[in-house]
Amino acid sequence: MDERIYIITYDIACPKRWRAVFKLMEGYGEWLQLSVFQCRLTRQRHADLVATLDEIIHHKEDHVLLMDLGLVTAVTPKVVSLGKSGFEPVQREPIVV
Repeated sequence: MDERIYIITYDIACPKRWRAVFKLMEGYGEWLQLSVFQCRLTRQRHADLVATLDEIIHHKEDHVLLMDLGLVTAVTPKVVSLGKSGFEPVQREPIVV
């Protein structure tokens, strides 16, 4: 299974849509900080996430960035983390559907 690591950030104008995006993202990855998630996604889960985000956001008011860091097996994120908690790459875990 080819999984890739993504950093996903979003700027959502409406609090109701922001909450909907936040709840959606909790099911796909690990929350790093306000409006930033780290995700391990297969092609299918990436496509599902993009399609669902596309339905939630208002394209003239909101903005979502999906940064592909590469294959999980080939990438070691180099991150400098300052402040409260350290950064750890998201680990593979079972997905309950």
